[in-house]
Amino acid sequence: MDAMSERRGMFGRRRGDEGPRASVRELLPYLFPKKGLLAGAIVLSVVGAGFSLAQPAMAQELIARVEQSRPLEWLPWALLAVVVIGAVADGFQHFLLQVLGEHVVLRTRRTLVASLLRLPIAEFDARRVGDLVSRVGSDTTLLRAVLTQGLVESIGGVLTLVGAVIAMLIIDPLLLGLTVLVLAVAIVAMLLVMPMLTRASGAAQEQVGHLTSALERAISAVRTVRAAGATAREVDAIGERAVDAFRAGVRVARISALVVPIFGIALQLAFLVVLGVGGLRVATGEIGISQLVGFLLFLFLMIMPLGQLAGAISAVSVALGALGRIQEIVRLPSEDAGDAREALSPVHGAPMVEFDRVSFAYASADAPRAVLEGVSFAVPAGSRTALVGPSGAGKSTTFALLERFYDVDAGRVLVGGRDVRDVDRESLRARIGYVEQDAPALAGSLRDNLRLAAPDATDEQLLAALDSVNLADLVERSPRGLDTEVGESGVLLSGGERQRLAIARALLAATPILLLDESTASLDARNEASLKAALEVASEGRTTLVIAHRLATVVDADQIVVLDGGRVLARGTHAELLESSPLYRELATHQLLTAAPVAE
Repeated sequence: MDAMSERRGMFGRRRGDEGPRASVRELLPYLFPKKGLLAGAIVLSVVGAGFSLAQPAMAQELIARVEQSRPLEWLPWALLAVVVIGAVADGFQHFLLQVLGEHVVLRTRRTLVASLLRLPIAEFDARRVGDLVSRVGSDTTLLRAVLTQGLVESIGGVLTLVGAVIAMLIIDPLLLGLTVLVLAVAIVAMLLVMPMLTRASGAAQEQVGHLTSALERAISAVRTVRAAGATAREVDAIGERAVDAFRAGVRVARISALVVPIFGIALQLAFLVVLGVGGLRVATGEIGISQLVGFLLFLFLMIMPLGQLAGAISAVSVALGALGRIQEIVRLPSEDAGDAREALSPVHGAPMVEFDRVSFAYASADAPRAVLEGVSFAVPAGSRTALVGPSGAGKSTTFALLERFYDVDAGRVLVGGRDVRDVDRESLRARIGYVEQDAPALAGSLRDNLRLAAPDATDEQLLAALDSVNLADLVERSPRGLDTEVGESGVLLSGGERQRLAIARALLAATPILLLDESTASLDARNEASLKAALEVASEGRTTLVIAHRLATVVDADQIVVLDGGRVLARGTHAELLESSPLYRELATHQLLTAAPVAE
């Protein structure tokens, strides 16, 4: 299957099909991150079961001795010790399960985050950020409930249940048969409810994801929302998402609530049956009063493990719904799945960058949107090439293909004479410095942003990079220096400052190829001139590709490639294109550049 078909297939699957469901087998690896803690919790569960079973037996013996006027001796103290030791074991087991639950959440979140950050860029194009974040937050938390709400505890509960059943069988098989008959009906009814609970839980988590996405959208654009007077509308829209999540949660609660009355009614009926039939059997002398009391105590002892099993089944059903959303991401192939592992080694004498009859289309819900068709041009090593043309011509897409955010549908993109699909992505990107059109700044400090591409850079190198793009004043005017915070998405910086910070980050990486997408779009004339001088110095010995709408910034480029409608219309210098390209001449005329190249 070619790259475009793969993108279309993934896109269509997200839109039209129900997300994959997780199985219990897929759940188990997430539950055992710490085998030592798990073993300790299981041992304590077994110990607790033993002490629980001892209590009714000892109580029955105590009543029998009182009934027969025999001395109690050590029995009351032993019973008290069993109760206390059992309680301590249960408390310590609860602590171990809580810690184990936190390990489950930690491991799941690490796995999910690693998968998310390695997804192909096309996945982020088609998914909502808030929904992805909710999977890391709320969905992973639900896996904790599998442990803390009875799954491991149910191991001891099963032992307690089996022991209680054996003891009740010894005391009176008839009473046990009646009890089992009543409880079996309740268990069958609960098992019929659980698939409904799994589906409802998955739907509820989907609605939470939609709510998180809507909220993330509004918060990330809060200034635009307020400036447009749309705050009330956004509040209402997000409120509707909250109502949808509420309704889905109520449906889960409604289905979960069926378990409680079913279980409660069954226990009450079992108790009444045992009390009635057992009282009759005591009256006829078939069993003694101590045996009836012992049977009732063992019946009450069954309540806890049955409750644990019901809680475990419910928790697993809910967790499978959440795990389905987690596994939907984990199952997706990573960006480098099946990728080449060969490092990039340029071919001697080959152009540093070359597009060879490249065609590419973005996936969409309806039909692929063609962006490039048969694009060809070469960039010699150490030269400066500018890409110009109207909006939507495909200029930024060429950079995305160079970085291998996407793979071409036809043709080849070559770096150093090597097809980028034949080399390791990390090796490829290590040779390319990229300044995006929107110049994003990461929440954190100036130091954090600058070291993103150069983690080993010294403070002196960081300061020099800031100075080269005329940002030294950011450090000088703050007592925190390089630790000055830039705010969420760089909100504490101006648009021009964010852009220059991104350029400084790219310069620090010192890569042989530099990609600048509208790098001076947000700059005033003074900073543009200063930055242009800095880029000229930084470009020495580098291969530089520049996308620009302002032709004054690229008139001295070694080569200008004119794009329109995804095709290369012309190539040449500024002077040559004024003569040979009507589109370029039109762009230059609108920007008053029809004369000879302007010296700045």
